Amino acid sequence: MIVAFPASSQRVQELDRIVAVVNDDVIMESELLARMELIRSGLEEAGTPMPPADVFARQVLERLVVDSIQIQLAAEAGMRIGDEELNQAMDDLARRNNLSPSEFRQILERDGYDVEALREEIREELLVGQVQRRFVTNRVTVSQRDVDDFLATVEKQGGSKREYRLAHILISVPEGASPEDIDQSREEAQTLVSELRAGKDFAEAAVARSDGRQALKGGDLGWRKANELPTLFADIVPTLSTGEVSEPIRSPSGFHIIRVVDSRRGETHVLTQTRARHILLVSNEVRSDADARAQLAQLRERIVNGDDFAQLARAHSDDPGNAAMGGDLGWLSPGDVLPALQEVIDTLEESELSAPVRTERGWHLVQVVERRAYDGTEEVRRAGAVSAIRNRKIEEELPTWIRRIREEAYVELRLDEE
Repeated sequence: MIVAFPASSQRVQELDRIVAVVNDDVIMESELLARMELIRSGLEEAGTPMPPADVFARQVLERLVVDSIQIQLAAEAGMRIGDEELNQAMDDLARRNNLSPSEFRQILERDGYDVEALREEIREELLVGQVQRRFVTNRVTVSQRDVDDFLATVEKQGGSKREYRLAHILISVPEGASPEDIDQSREEAQTLVSELRAGKDFAEAAVARSDGRQALKGGDLGWRKANELPTLFADIVPTLSTGEVSEPIRSPSGFHIIRVVDSRRGETHVLTQTRARHILLVSNEVRSDADARAQLAQLRERIVNGDDFAQLARAHSDDPGNAAMGGDLGWLSPGDVLPALQEVIDTLEESELSAPVRTERGWHLVQVVERRAYDGTEEVRRAGAVSAIRNRKIEEELPTWIRRIREEAYVELRLDEE
């Protein structure tokens, strides 16, 4: 499926007005209508029933408000997404649709989509991700004690390989809420549970009423291994049958409702490790981002023509951790490197050299040296535990952070004004 942003119509232009004030920024109705159309397309493709138009509009507007707050935080912190990084993201989107960048653009233009609007949409998504990494994700720590306790718990559970596909609804409770407000939210959650158990469509309810991050995706949390479930749900999910809806689960964020969409026994896979090496160039006051990319392209040409990769890495790489070792990254398991770099490594054959690839660290030139099957040692087991614990903590802390910045911001909604 090609994800696209619809072109602005004459109707949008005629109706354009301010629908929300967020601190010193505004959200226009044209932005709201365009985002609604984008999300509606995804929901229709997934077969999710649409809630009433006014309810849907409020949900989407709330998402735009939260995004606006985060983008303003990014501006205050001096963050930005450059054209090179944005172009890389657009190329990745085209590749995921099995198209070249030029083919992708041609199809979008042929079907009447606004390519520049799509670029700005993706730029904002990247910026929001960057803000969340700085203020939440990068501050999450996992101690050796955390790992030991996690593995001990897994061992007590028999090292369960069960996997669950979950759907989620959050009825939020404001920070510092009164007992009456908490009771009202609890009652709302309990009523919704009764409706869901009576046959109300869960995805439709999530789109219309959930305050969770995946609300506009029907509350779908995807497949989770038993040992990767959020701590809040870890003891409850295994007790639910497929299709069953939980009782409201209290947390500092509010009341959560979980539905087990499906479950399966996780398969055991032989791990493929990759030995790779790279050259990293970082932009700075002297070297621009474009210069770094161009210099890396020149180094790639030299290697293709016979120059030694290791010697060039020792002479030019900005990675202090392995430049002296000829850029050797050692044996990598999936997830050991940044996602953008991992995606490229996965596509390379042995001895193949990548094109310059952009990550948040800079520009990389990477070569796969060899691959091997790995049978899963204690090191890999602990690495998996670190990843699971980290994801749990992020899932617990990110909603709290988003709620806090939303409550601290000045927000004036004008959706009902004529």
